[in-house]
Amino acid sequence: MAQGSENRWQKDAADQNFDYMFKILIIGNSSVGKTSFLFRYADDSFTSAFVSTVGIDFKVKTIFRHDKRIKLQIWDTAGQERYRTITTAYYRGAMGFILMYDITNEESFNSVQDWSTQIKTYSWDNAQVILVGNKCDMEDERIVSTDRGKQLADHLGMEFFETSAKENINVKAVFERLVDIICDKMSESLESDPSSVINASSRIAGTRLTDQPKLLQQSSSSSCNC
Repeated sequence: MAQGSENRWQKDAADQNFDYMFKILIIGNSSVGKTSFLFRYADDSFTSAFVSTVGIDFKVKTIFRHDKRIKLQIWDTAGQERYRTITTAYYRGAMGFILMYDITNEESFNSVQDWSTQIKTYSWDNAQVILVGNKCDMEDERIVSTDRGKQLADHLGMEFFETSAKENINVKAVFERLVDIICDKMSESLESDPSSVINASSRIAGTRLTDQPKLLQQSSSSSCNC
């Protein structure tokens, strides 16, 4: 990571001036491009030299949406089965998920249902999910059609995007849409039960980045491609 980008990240992570903080997880099979997707959004950078994530990593980015300053705490999870029980410990408190598969990998697409079940099992009921078919720049190697992705998203009750971290296609749009959905859900909850939003927001905002399962606290400088 360039020194300037690292300094900006450290400043953003330490900044406590925000209206809301949303915890977002990127999940999916190994090597679907989760880390590249995160780095493209957080640092506007791309490299094909990542190695598989060990455990979990995170970045912080502050954005402005709906006249609110929103800090995003974005967690990049390992896709390998051996890390599954560890990474699911991070699902609690997440307000949004980006569930990713690789359009050139049938197995990653077939695993989406299992990942969706894990979200329902380990996260809270109001967590919002967007299904993402990544690597859409690799059209010549496409195995999973756009229509199949849309049909699965409809079946699971999710919104759907095809993206490319390499070509920076729809990366920002996915995060902005997920934040919008979370804000809309908060507004709906506020109308029906104000205390539910206040309690949820306090719980998320009151959680420091280090207040996570101790098994996986590690430097945000580690790299990965899953």
